[in-house]
Amino acid sequence: MDDQEKKLEEQTPDTEEQPAAQEDQVEKLKETTEKIWGSTKHAWSTATFKASQYKNLVQKKIDQSAIHKKIHVAHGELGKMIDDLREAGQKNIMNQAGVKETLERIDELKAEAATLEEEVEKLRTEGPPQDDVQEDEKNE
Repeated sequence: MDDQEKKLEEQTPDTEEQPAAQEDQVEKLKETTEKIWGSTKHAWSTATFKASQYKNLVQKKIDQSAIHKKIHVAHGELGKMIDDLREAGQKNIMNQAGVKETLERIDELKAEAATLEEEVEKLRTEGPPQDDVQEDEKNE
C-alpha cells in the first residue's frame, strides 16, 4: 500500500502549485491581450494618419491646380492686353500700369504655387508621429 500511496501523491498536484499555474496563465493572457491592443492602436493610429495625410495632399493638389488655372488665365489676359496696346500704337508697352499689375499678379500666383509645391513635398515625406504612439504605450 505504501507504493500505491506514493504513486497517488506523485500524480496529485499540490494545491499550492495550481493557483500559481493559473496566475501564470492569467498573466500570459493579460500580456498577450495588451500586446494585441497595443498593435491594434498602433495600426489604427497609422491608418488614420495616412488617411489624414492623403486628404491634405489631395486638397493641396486641388489648390495647386486652381492656382495654375489662374496663372494660365492671367497669361491670356496679359497677352491680349499687350496685343491690344501694340495695335493701338502704344510705345513702352511694358511700362503700362495694366501690364505691370498683371505681371505682379502672375508673380504672386507663381510664388503661391511654389509654396504649395513645398507643402505637398513636405506632406509626402512626413511620417506618423512617433511621440504619440510611444506616449500611449507608456501610459498603459
